[in-house]
Amino acid sequence: MRAAYYESNGAARAVLRLGDVPKPEPGAGEVRVKLMASGVNPSDVKAREGRTRKIAYPRVIPHSDGAGVIEAVGHGVGKSRVGERVWIWNAQWKRADGTCAEYVVVPEAMAAPLPAHVSFEEGACLGIPAMTAYQAVAVADVWAGSTLLVSGGAGGVGHYVIQFAKARGAVCIATVSSQAKAEFARQAGADHTIDYKREDVGARVMDLTDNGGVDAVIEMDLSANAKLYPRVLRPRGTAVIYGMSTPEAQIPSQWMLVNAITLKFIFVYELTGEERAAAIGEITRMLEAKRLINNVARTFPLSEIAAAHEAVEQGQVPGNVVISIA
Repeated sequence: MRAAYYESNGAARAVLRLGDVPKPEPGAGEVRVKLMASGVNPSDVKAREGRTRKIAYPRVIPHSDGAGVIEAVGHGVGKSRVGERVWIWNAQWKRADGTCAEYVVVPEAMAAPLPAHVSFEEGACLGIPAMTAYQAVAVADVWAGSTLLVSGGAGGVGHYVIQFAKARGAVCIATVSSQAKAEFARQAGADHTIDYKREDVGARVMDLTDNGGVDAVIEMDLSANAKLYPRVLRPRGTAVIYGMSTPEAQIPSQWMLVNAITLKFIFVYELTGEERAAAIGEITRMLEAKRLINNVARTFPLSEIAAAHEAVEQGQVPGNVVISIA
């Protein structure tokens, strides 16, 4: 089968290769999926670069997220699943072979049903972005009428955060970096957007909350944004963190202590079975109800895998980057 792979860490054009590799066979409890699309996430780029983890296998087929059709099943998996449209999560987490190939074998539970009206490109956006977003909203304990500040509201995760939070009745304020990204955030349901490059985020948040501050922040980069918390969070507020740009972050700890601020961290790759089931259940319900907007910002052919990684690295694409495998 055709696949993109790398055999050492490094820059996209230096290490990513295209070639033929053996077609995998499903073992007990596994399914083989003929892939139609593969999602490219920042974590995939960082893993290939070696920033978050060094290569642990002789050859790595990248990407955790994807979508396609179950083609074969192993022992113990019902034959009725053959032909089922599915989306995939965690394919390359602690495994050598991810979704940037014509086929992938994963445990049956890692192939979730994809409704017929949802494209494979959209399905390839769900694994890391949508599951992270659902878990962040759940951990923040969002309730009807609560107010959230969503960091990076036009990004892959932030776009879904807004939708899951609005489904619970929250008021969403999203930070963005351009008018185009503000429009993406509003399409997801954001009540207000703040251009952090041109506006004073703290002052705008206080204006929008009658000087009360938000109940919670959903944070994509603790390293860059923690210093803002005293200007946007109410006393006893919560920050739910799913990312950071440096291994260590400085936080306003004295202010957090005095104001009883709660920091909660989530790591989508290691959710419990119960957390995973809740996320998949809500994603499925919203997909079936046609209430989930899946923002495919750019699609690249498999032959342009390096360009797709570079697009994610540059951070200029509002939404998800997808590789078309078909």
